[in-house]
Amino acid sequence: MFEPTHLRTFLAVAQTLSFTQAAHRLGLRQSTVSQQVRRLEEAAGRQLFARDTHSVSLTEDGEAMLGFARTILEANERAASWFTGTRPRGRLRFGASEDFVLTRLPEVLETFRRDHPEVELELTVDLSETLHEQLAAGRFDLVLAKRHPHQPHGQLVWRDRLVWIGSERLRLDAHRPLPLVAFPPPAVTRARALEVLERHGRPWRVACTSRSLNGLVAAARAGLGVMAHTRGMIPPGLVRVPARAGLPELGGIDVVLLHGAAPGRDGTARGSADALARAILAAGDRLHTAADPA
Repeated sequence: MFEPTHLRTFLAVAQTLSFTQAAHRLGLRQSTVSQQVRRLEEAAGRQLFARDTHSVSLTEDGEAMLGFARTILEANERAASWFTGTRPRGRLRFGASEDFVLTRLPEVLETFRRDHPEVELELTVDLSETLHEQLAAGRFDLVLAKRHPHQPHGQLVWRDRLVWIGSERLRLDAHRPLPLVAFPPPAVTRARALEVLERHGRPWRVACTSRSLNGLVAAARAGLGVMAHTRGMIPPGLVRVPARAGLPELGGIDVVLLHGAAPGRDGTARGSADALARAILAAGDRLHTAADPA
């Protein structure tokens, strides 16, 4: 009833909330993306997106279709790899940004390992900029990381905004330097926060630095300061700083997948990387949601 091609296009639009960005991600014309979404809506007999000239959003039926689309595509992937005899195997060196530690990425990786037992997954968690550098040096087969919206590299998983977050009990004094909880350089969120504060003439001080997201979250929960973080991945126990605090807007951020091109790596690594990339793209909207706290 539902064509896998149409479902993949639907997921791309749902995750980027943009027909243009979905077209770029899929390597299609925007008119083709619109046509495939329209055919899926006809097959479902429901409207999946509410769209106007300025925005795209999922309808209630579109939200329901997300889960069905992931399930259908995951089953289709498993069946295809089984019957074509092209099941991925070998060592896969995967790098993921520290931001995903508290999301449902571990669930995606667990499902991938279960479905692809012959792949030896080697996971490295680090800052996005560090992962970009190590990918360029040939140390990864696949990386999931943040990038600035104006950068061209990588396959867009979703587009989001950076926001200020902190403890609900935190009270900021506009007459004192803004206390920051931040990753060390060269973190993307740290660089953006400092650039925006400097541009708006807002004094600041670093109250806590840690390479660990858990460390930053603990400091923010303790009320040491505020941190710049992706809106769709706000950790439990923290909230957006209210607009009345007068903090400047931080702007957009992209989450992308980047494939490595290490000399000497054979086709099995590429096949495994492609399989994991498809799994992440299919589940991309789930990564917006923080995992349930233990």
